Amino acid sequence: MSGKKILLVVTGGISAYKSAVLVRLLTCRGSEVRVVMSAAATEFVTPLTFEVLSGNCVSLNIFTRRERPAVEHVELSKWADRVVVAPATADIIAKAALGVADEIASTVLCSSRSPVIYAPAMNEIMWANKAVQRNIETLKADGRIVLEPGSGALACGDVGPGRMAEPEDIVKALKEKGKWMNRDDK
Repeated sequence: MSGKKILLVVTGGISAYKSAVLVRLLTCRGSEVRVVMSAAATEFVTPLTFEVLSGNCVSLNIFTRRERPAVEHVELSKWADRVVVAPATADIIAKAALGVADEIASTVLCSSRSPVIYAPAMNEIMWANKAVQRNIETLKADGRIVLEPGSGALACGDVGPGRMAEPEDIVKALKEKGKWMNRDDK
């Protein structure tokens, strides 16, 4: 993972706290990490957490004014060797499957040419929803990697599939070269 540029898209689920651990694991392995957060994600973990752990500013809004004018979502997409969406909520999965680009997280995904891995996290009823499963199949058909969620106690108190993959398992998936068909390993 040394020298890899990883763009982490954090969306609004309780599993966002695990994404902070993921940033730490990646940076300790020599990766440069930049983070994009949806507005909902900031309700669970603060941008400051990711800024401290990554050493980079967090992107929160496609309309943020910068010293130098930029099309930030395109620049981030071009910069990244790999994109990780963790947690991947039903909302961002649907947006990505449909090509919706209406905020920073979805515009980055829509403009990305890099390999993208999704780590879904949601209630087991949502995970089993036919529309969610159709969207998952669309992402896979588009060449995206979707990690199966774990099963167990969920934040809502239910038990079943829907737990976000553990950060260590996401790092392992990032290392598996055979899964990445979209871009040569740099």
